[in-house]
Amino acid sequence: MDSPGLLDLVRTSPKDRGVLKLIVLRLPGEQRRTPAQAALDSERGVEGDRWNLKPDANPLSQVSVINARFLEAIAGDAGRMNLAGDNLVIDLDLSEANLPAGTRLRIGPAVIEVTSQPHTGCQKFHGRYGKAAFVLVNAPEGRALRLRGLYARVIRGGKVHVGDPVSKEAAHA
Repeated sequence: MDSPGLLDLVRTSPKDRGVLKLIVLRLPGEQRRTPAQAALDSERGVEGDRWNLKPDANPLSQVSVINARFLEAIAGDAGRMNLAGDNLVIDLDLSEANLPAGTRLRIGPAVIEVTSQPHTGCQKFHGRYGKAAFVLVNAPEGRALRLRGLYARVIRGGKVHVGDPVSKEAAHA
């Protein structure tokens, strides 16, 4: 993995307006489904995702989001992108500098808000994408770029579709 080239690729992600590239529903037993559309709900998160099945579901980690360029590069092929388990794969700069906690993203009719809950690489991520990717997402620069992604909560529900525009709105305190 060419870390400098990969970091440059991620840094060229759009800052204010991107696109929803993939939707992933995490199912029980580590299964995944990649529908063309999904409903976001302020109570249930991404409908059909296992987050809602947890009795202690953390509202700050209701929706997980990852940068499409990074995920495409480490996955190697489109069939392995869903293994990350992030609900929304977006071509947008997810860095802390670009999307501080409180920033809202409009995806089609829905609005999500970036939370302060950290999203870090775990052993499952290591097993799926390798040691180099694991080390990179947990390095200081990888964390600042949020290579492993971010967590958000649903502010306004609605049905989102692959290909929907994603636009950054002002941060809310």
